[in-house]
Amino acid sequence: MTTPVVSIAYHSGYGHTAVIAEAVRSGAVQAGAEVHLIEVDAITEKQWAVLDRSDAIVFGSPTYMGTASAAFHTFAEATSARWATQAWKDKLAAGFTNSGSKSGDKLHTLQFFQILAAQLGMHWVNLGLLPGWNSSTASEDDLNRLGVFLGAAAQTNVDEGPDAVHKADVATAEHLGRRVTETAKTLATGRAALAA
Repeated sequence: MTTPVVSIAYHSGYGHTAVIAEAVRSGAVQAGAEVHLIEVDAITEKQWAVLDRSDAIVFGSPTYMGTASAAFHTFAEATSARWATQAWKDKLAAGFTNSGSKSGDKLHTLQFFQILAAQLGMHWVNLGLLPGWNSSTASEDDLNRLGVFLGAAAQTNVDEGPDAVHKADVATAEHLGRRVTETAKTLATGRAALAA
């Protein structure tokens, strides 16, 4: 089996979302992927080519004013060249976001990523975790402590730096990276079996 290529296309305004991107990278590496971190506000033609050859692309952005950042929206609009040729059709996609509020309309950002992926003909990989921190015996240190299913969601206080990103949110993002990689391996195995 070939090593799956997972790229993380993200924007981070103040460094918090970069911490989550690094956690997704770590989880994907642990699961055996070749991983590329791509900052979409400084993307190069070489990095576009990396995205084109990726098996999975994980989208990431802070949630600003109820949606992804302007820098990520600029990147999303630039994917229209890939949409026109269906260059990313049947790749895997997933997403993550961070905001200051516990909700902060992070779901809308993840839905934006999911719709972008659908327009590009990609297959969405959800978080695949039950909610954490939702009973008297639960803890804020649980995986998926914010109870989001569509992707990895993180919350960081607006008056604290990237070092304050919650450890449970980091661990949840690592889980997402592993899940995307494992799904890419399963898909590749299935495709190889069908081709045989």
